[in-house]
Amino acid sequence: MLPVVALVGRPNVGKSTLFNRLTRKQDALVADYPGLTRDRQYGEVQWASRPFLVVDTGGIGVDDVDVDRLMSKQSRMALDESDVILFMVDARAGLTPLDETIANQLRQLNKPVLIILNKIDGVEETTALAEFSVLGYSHVLAVSASHGRGISSMIDDILPFFPACEAELESTDLTDDDVIRIAFVGRPNVGKSTLVNRIMGEERVVVFDMPGTTRDSIRIPFERDGQKYLLIDTAGVRKRGRIDEKIEKFSVIKSLQAIKESNVCLMLIDAQEGLTEQDMHLLGFIVESGRALIVVVNKWDGLDDEHKEHVRTEIDRRLRFVQFAKIRYISALHGSGVGTLFTLIKEAYASAQQSFSSSRLTRLLEDIISQHQPPLVNGRRIKLRFAHSGGRNPPLIIIHGNQLDALPESYKRYLINSFSQYLQISGTPLKIEFRTGENPYKHKKNTLTARQARRRQRLMKRVKKK
Repeated sequence: MLPVVALVGRPNVGKSTLFNRLTRKQDALVADYPGLTRDRQYGEVQWASRPFLVVDTGGIGVDDVDVDRLMSKQSRMALDESDVILFMVDARAGLTPLDETIANQLRQLNKPVLIILNKIDGVEETTALAEFSVLGYSHVLAVSASHGRGISSMIDDILPFFPACEAELESTDLTDDDVIRIAFVGRPNVGKSTLVNRIMGEERVVVFDMPGTTRDSIRIPFERDGQKYLLIDTAGVRKRGRIDEKIEKFSVIKSLQAIKESNVCLMLIDAQEGLTEQDMHLLGFIVESGRALIVVVNKWDGLDDEHKEHVRTEIDRRLRFVQFAKIRYISALHGSGVGTLFTLIKEAYASAQQSFSSSRLTRLLEDIISQHQPPLVNGRRIKLRFAHSGGRNPPLIIIHGNQLDALPESYKRYLINSFSQYLQISGTPLKIEFRTGENPYKHKKNTLTARQARRRQRLMKRVKKK
C-alpha cells in the first residue's frame, strides 16, 4: 500500500493549494473563501522513486455548525487512514486559539505530525517559526504553496516517516486504461453523494439535506470484482440564474470538466420532482461530449403507482434523443436497484471502447444503403463509398463519399441508428463523420491542345452557319 499523507488545519490556510502543488493538477478548488473544501479528496504524488497518496480535507471551524460537524468527521477519517499528518497553519494570520486546539487533538493520535507554516512570502520567517514553535512540535517547516517555495525540502523531511518500502510497491495511477472513470452528475440534492456512499459502504462524502453541500468534484478509487473504478462525485448543477456565489460557478465548471474526463456518466434524476429543463441541458452536454450514459432515477421508493407511471411516461417521451442510454429506477438511501448499476456500467464502457475493422464497416454500409438509398441532389445520387473506424469513447465511424455536405439530417440519423443496431452498441452514443474527397482539377482551367482548338473552330463555324 502507498503511504498516506493527510492535510489538516483550519479553513483557508492553503491545504487545497498545497494539494494541487503536490499532485501537479488542479483537482481541488482554490479560492479566497473559507470552508470551500467539504470532503476529503485523494491524489497521488510521484516523488523520485517513492510515490505516496495525499488527502485534502475540509477546514475545521466554519460558521455553519452542522456542516462543520460533518467536515470534522471527514477530517477524522482522513487522520485515521494517514501515516503522516501535515498540520497547516497561516504565517500571515499568526497563531490562533483554533490552531492550539487542533494541535492538542493531533498530539493524542500518536502519529508523525509536521507543522507546515504556509504563506511565508512577505513574512519574517524566523519570527514566524518561533511563534509556532510554542506548540511543542519538533518539525516546523516554512513553505509557500502558491509559489512552490520550500516544497522539495518539505517532501524530503516527510519521507523518513513513511513505513518501510515493500519489495514491489503497487501504483494506484488512476489514469491507467484499465480504470473505468464514473461521473455522478445531476442537479443539487438528487442523491449523488448518497449513491457514492452506498456503493462504497461508508460515509465517504458529506451528505446533508441542503442543496450545494458538495462543491468540488471528489475522486474516489474503488475496486469491485477485480475491476478498478474511479468514482467522481460532482457538485450539483443548478440553473444559471440561481448560481449566485462565485464558488458555485467554479463548482459547475469542475462538474462539466468531470463529465469530459469520465468514461461513463450516471445522470441522477429526482423521481419526486421529475425531469426538469436543467436535467435536459445536462443530458445534452453529456451527449455532445460523447460519454457513455446511464440514466438513474433516484428516490423511487415511497412513490405511489400513479406517480411512478407518470414519471415513466414523461421519461419515455422526453428522452428519445438518448435512446441508447439504459434507464434504472433506484433508491440510493435504501440500496434498492443499486447492485445492477455496475453491470450496466461495464456494458456501456465495453461498447464505448469497441473498435471495428474497415472491411466490416464498409460491408455494413453497403447493406444499409441497399435497404434505403441516399437521396438525389441536382439529379445526381449521393455516393457513400466506404467507411472505417475513427476512434473510441465514443465510437466514431468515418464515411467517405461525394456530395456528403448535402446529406439530410434524417438520413444521418438513419445511418447512426442502423450502425448502432447492427454493431449492438448500447449505453454510449455513436458518432459518424462524413468526408468528401476534393476534386484536384476543381479550380484548374482546361487548356486545349492545338488539334482540339482547330476542331473547336470548325464546330463553331458550323453552328454560326445554322
